[in-house]
Amino acid sequence: MHYLTDRKRAEGKGASGSGTEHFWGQAISAVGLLILMPLFALTFGSALGLPYEEAVAYYHRPFPAIIAAMTLVTAMVHFRHGIQVVIEDYSRGVTKKALVILSTALAYTTLAVGLYGLARIAF
Repeated sequence: MHYLTDRKRAEGKGASGSGTEHFWGQAISAVGLLILMPLFALTFGSALGLPYEEAVAYYHRPFPAIIAAMTLVTAMVHFRHGIQVVIEDYSRGVTKKALVILSTALAYTTLAVGLYGLARIAF
């Protein structure tokens, strides 16, 4: 028999049962974006306005390609966590479930297309 206090049973269980996980996922990805976005702006800005052949050659180098990939992955994870929190706050029932599924699919589709395009350029 387990003797747990009410506080111990409720610990980590927000209104949806997963609020803390979303908060920490959002916070960690925000810190990652804080570091990655200036790096991405510098690397992407260097390739901006270059002729096609030179831009492709620029992204053949590992550093710009890795920074672009890391920024894309982190941004889509951040988007997924953020939009899910907003949907859970403002929607109910089947609409909420459908919107969460749709936004998650959008995030992962964008991530897949972006990484595929980057891989085609980089390799």
